[in-house]
Amino acid sequence: MVVEVRDDYPDETAVLQAVTDKPGIGSRETLRNWVKQHEIDAGTRPGTTTEESAQLKALKKGIAELKRANEILKAAASFFAAGLDRPHTRS
Repeated sequence: MVVEVRDDYPDETAVLQAVTDKPGIGSRETLRNWVKQHEIDAGTRPGTTTEESAQLKALKKGIAELKRANEILKAAASFFAAGLDRPHTRS
């Protein structure tokens, strides 16, 4: 859509404003992000592709889950270690 009107306007800001004035498009910032991601995916702008971005997001999620599991294991180890330090009595 931006390509269709680009020749009629002096700069990218004017193009984005013209397109965002159409109903249902959204904000200028949203459109700018779509255009930027399209250029990245097409290889015309340096950056991370959508697929690489999804992989990074999955890795970050996995790391966060591992950190949480590690904290749980540390808490469990501390709990059991504290139980071993106490004298046990039988009734």
